[in-house]
Amino acid sequence: MQGMMGVFRELDAATETVKALRAAKVNKITAYTPTPRHEFEEAFGDPPSQVRKFTLIGGALGATFGWWIAIWCSTYWPLVVGGKAIASWIPYTIFGFEVMVLIGGLSTVFGLFGLIGIPRLVTTVGYDERFSQGNYGIFAEGTQEQMRSIEETMRRHGAVEVRGAR
Repeated sequence: MQGMMGVFRELDAATETVKALRAAKVNKITAYTPTPRHEFEEAFGDPPSQVRKFTLIGGALGATFGWWIAIWCSTYWPLVVGGKAIASWIPYTIFGFEVMVLIGGLSTVFGLFGLIGIPRLVTTVGYDERFSQGNYGIFAEGTQEQMRSIEETMRRHGAVEVRGAR
């Protein structure tokens, strides 16, 4: 696949370019910004993050494991005090909660790393130092037939520079 890199000085021009490229059915678009901007989130129109599913599943498994291990330990090594039940859920709620937080937090971190592709073993195509100094960059991949349309869209929306990149 080939791509086009556009350099923009204005945030509005860059976000309008992303919207126009999305409308033209260009699927692989990368934005480079000096700081995170919510305008790009709106322009890309991404669905909600899937990381919360990792948190939910990890938390549920952690709470279940926390209660199970506490009850298993108390039934394997019983300590009968005053005729009370050996396996009661009330005293094990704190331990279950703590394990839920631990496993839920770890699964969130691993899910985040897995979904965003860390560690990234190859360098990012199209990055330029100007994107850390106030300019915005849009890199769009497409087929050979789409390249001309992508270049025209970037120039029409005010790109300072447009160049092909591999």
